[in-house]
Amino acid sequence: MRKFVSLLVCIVSSAFVSPALALANASNDPPAIRDGSHDMDFNFGTWHTEIARTPDPFGDPANVVHISGTVTVRPIWNGKAELEEIEAEGPKGHWQGANLFFYDPTARQWIQTYVDSSEGRFNEAPGIGEYRDGNVEYYSPTELHGRAILDRAIWSDIRPNSHTYTESFSDDGGRTWRPAFVAHLTRIGK
Repeated sequence: MRKFVSLLVCIVSSAFVSPALALANASNDPPAIRDGSHDMDFNFGTWHTEIARTPDPFGDPANVVHISGTVTVRPIWNGKAELEEIEAEGPKGHWQGANLFFYDPTARQWIQTYVDSSEGRFNEAPGIGEYRDGNVEYYSPTELHGRAILDRAIWSDIRPNSHTYTESFSDDGGRTWRPAFVAHLTRIGK
């Protein structure tokens, strides 16, 4: 019993000592939050896009639709926002869509809203994101077939004349992700 009480005292003591040591060694300065107002500048210009879209990544991930077209991105409001226009051709014909990106200087994050020309209105919650580890990542809640899911958009492999955009869905709270939309973009104009 004496060994058990000694062990219990050691465990309880360490629970109070470790946080105290951590606080004593911590800096009083808050971590610097970077200015992300230019995180999306790489996207400006005109791009050729090759898209692989999976209409139902949870039901039939092998059913992939290929689309190709042009993406034109220009700054608005002196670079505090940008407009991305998409025109593409696929098996179902001509597709037009647009993304509006707004920079929130207080949160230091970007907000993305999407509209499809066939609907003509914003129907989904905006994506919110920022630059992380060489990529730009956005997250938003959405629905697929009436079921609430998460949407993750990542711009990766960012180079002066190319980048990749991948949109993935999660139906388990973000533990696993299934690709729903992958676009490879190559610059064709400034």
